[in-house]
Amino acid sequence: MKVHFIAIGGSAMHNLALALHQKGYQVTGSDDVIFEPSKSRLTAKELLPQEFGWFPNKIDSSLEAVILGMHAKPDNPELLKAQELGLKIYSYPEFLYEQSKDKTRVVIGGSHGKTTITSMILHVLNYHEIQVDFMVGAQLEGFDCMVRLTEENDFIVLEGDEYLSSPIDPRPKFHLYQPNIALLSGIAWDHINVFPTYENYVEQFKIFVDSIVKGGSITYNEEDQGLKDVVESSVNTIRKLSYNTPSYTVDNGTTLLDTPEGLMPIEVFGKHNLNNLAGAKWICQNMGIDELDFYEAISTFKGASKRMEKIAESETSVAFKDFAHSPSKVAATTAAVKEQYPNRELLACLELHTYSSLNSEFLKEYKGALDKADKAVVFYSPNAVKIKQLDEVSEEQIAEAFQRNDLKIFTDPKAFQEFLFTKNLKNTSLLLMSSGNYGGLDFNKMNKILI
Repeated sequence: MKVHFIAIGGSAMHNLALALHQKGYQVTGSDDVIFEPSKSRLTAKELLPQEFGWFPNKIDSSLEAVILGMHAKPDNPELLKAQELGLKIYSYPEFLYEQSKDKTRVVIGGSHGKTTITSMILHVLNYHEIQVDFMVGAQLEGFDCMVRLTEENDFIVLEGDEYLSSPIDPRPKFHLYQPNIALLSGIAWDHINVFPTYENYVEQFKIFVDSIVKGGSITYNEEDQGLKDVVESSVNTIRKLSYNTPSYTVDNGTTLLDTPEGLMPIEVFGKHNLNNLAGAKWICQNMGIDELDFYEAISTFKGASKRMEKIAESETSVAFKDFAHSPSKVAATTAAVKEQYPNRELLACLELHTYSSLNSEFLKEYKGALDKADKAVVFYSPNAVKIKQLDEVSEEQIAEAFQRNDLKIFTDPKAFQEFLFTKNLKNTSLLLMSSGNYGGLDFNKMNKILI
């Protein structure tokens, strides 16, 4: 099959391109800019475009599919040419469904935790050498690609994102997968540029539950009342299976999970991650994994990239980076680190980087999110606000939103880095939360600082 990618350099898009190349497809692509690691990974398989830009002459009637990435615009020259020729144009999720419509589709959704839960499931299956197709939003230890597509595997595990499918398809991605087995981890308002009200956002999850194949199942976090209401009010003829946070204790920086075989030390920590673990366990059991086999495998799970990732450690200090940026996740991640290291000072740093977090109306949702930190820092770039064409956000607005009189606020990357690199971090837990990089922070310097 001959396939062309418009915007091949994206994190999800280049992984799909690699997976299709591995499957034997003839793959081409275009993009106006490609960053690492996508650039090197595409180069290694000779899939990197010879030059950057959009070239309508790459689009002809020999193409059996054109896959359109979110980075492209609706007036993209290659897209217009494909439409003119009447070619089949797929969004990323549409193409994944097309590849998996004869498989058992397992879809993991929710405002937060979906990447971690998907990663846990894939780790357990990989540990027990069970082959499945998959798509996950983070690089995992033991996997060379974030997408796998085969003809022979019976299951496909998909991370179900609620964001838009493509520049010309405003449907949330997870509406297109039609799962046989589904999980929802929780609902916390996000993506306000697309879903301007909480009610509108919740409606997308109702549609998702109703899209589950009749006779299928939904596993859901019953501790989230809003989610519980959505699932239990659905009239779809599916099994509804609830889960909650399992019992655990923390002893001298080690989390011990309560299992049928007794207390078991695990690598991940925090109530939020333990809740994710409970959801992953039920999905694995639905896929045929014995409970004790699940526990054996999950004890070796160290987390997905950028999800509570330990980046440095000394005898008295530790540093983590985490993808947390939504208010609920920031609060959960901050609380988890403080619970794990209660006798150390917690310095929590948050970069406001996404459209939602830089929106002056949405900022109030962050009230209390950093309360568990002994010292709290917020970094944001006024330039990022301009690029996103948002109303200017002031330091006073941010201070008011977080409701902390001692909150330190930085807008200059150099000033933030000087603060961080000159601070005595002895007996400290450092938590760096962002979906960006604080204007160019070198995370590799953390070990030097701690030691």
